[in-house]
Amino acid sequence: MTGQNSILKGTRVLDLTRLAPGPYGSMLLADMGAEVIVVGGGRSGLPIDSYRRGKRFINLDLKSEEGLDAFRLLAANADVLMEGFRPGVMHRLGLGYDALRQDNPKLVYCSVTGYGQDGPLAQEAGHDINYVGLSGALGAMGPLDGPPALPLNIIADFAAGGLYAAYSILGALLERERSGLGQFLDVAMVDGCLSLMTMHYSDWGKPVLPSRGKGLLTGEAPFYRCYVCNDGKYLAVGALEGAFFTNLWRGLNLEQPMPDHMRPDTWPAMTEQFERLFASRSRDAWVKHFEGRDACVSPVLAPDEVFEHPHVQVRFPGSDSYATPAIPHYSRTPTMPGVTDGTDDSYAVLRALGLSEAKINKAVPETSNVTGLEWPPVKPSQP
Repeated sequence: MTGQNSILKGTRVLDLTRLAPGPYGSMLLADMGAEVIVVGGGRSGLPIDSYRRGKRFINLDLKSEEGLDAFRLLAANADVLMEGFRPGVMHRLGLGYDALRQDNPKLVYCSVTGYGQDGPLAQEAGHDINYVGLSGALGAMGPLDGPPALPLNIIADFAAGGLYAAYSILGALLERERSGLGQFLDVAMVDGCLSLMTMHYSDWGKPVLPSRGKGLLTGEAPFYRCYVCNDGKYLAVGALEGAFFTNLWRGLNLEQPMPDHMRPDTWPAMTEQFERLFASRSRDAWVKHFEGRDACVSPVLAPDEVFEHPHVQVRFPGSDSYATPAIPHYSRTPTMPGVTDGTDDSYAVLRALGLSEAKINKAVPETSNVTGLEWPPVKPSQP
């Protein structure tokens, strides 16, 4: 990590999470300057290369007393610990919050799971689709006459899981400045989904969102939906407010009197008209046509087009699909993606803690490298 004044410079994070949510959250912390040490890492333990950046990787044999002792020493010198196993796993290893805070009362201990630490589903396996489904978010997405539309795994894994974990950790670190004490964070992806759905629960069954596929933001309204163009590509139209709808109407060179666009009885005829017009040109021709008109018309880009877009290039020069941007933009303390070269840092990290070579040799698996993983065979509870 570069940048001498990074937000989290000097903060050490131990990361035991796997797959998507936790590693994304710890990457956000690494982008802000934290030293993130992935314990038991390697490509078999962290298969998603996108979230390796800015992190160090070590292997410990946590089936051995020496490995457990080395981990406890790491935790005693850490600010944050992140784990994503099912409730009770870390406790059975003797590495639960109550055990580790005895030697480090300032430790912020974050458990990222699907359903949380308690409740009837706490021990159940799940994936993003299950958490989004349970929260009601999935039931509100998609067409009226078809199954719900899957929002990739963005909502539960990344927003409700990784992002909420990083958000919770930052809050706990801030509170620690006042109290001098760490605490346990129960971050559940279902809980995060519930929070993300706040507005839509109150709108459900009302004109704004009467049911799936109906209402203002579902694609039923002709001024808030996607349209196919004559090259098979799509435009996103979001002219909700009156001023933006007026600019859309005029931009389409429509001569008839402008309707009250918030009246649903005007939508079917308007949809047919808009579909016919947008299908008459290519996507990029329409984008060019609406430049500067303030009509909330933009291209629907495929993932391999995003980093060629001039706006993205200006905001994040040099970024691409393999080096996504670090956010947010701070005016004084830079946030930027770090570099990971895949080195196994087991010996370097443990030597820095003062462990002897003999103890390190017993704590680190003989086959320790970036492709090895020594960890009890317990399935994680995050997707």
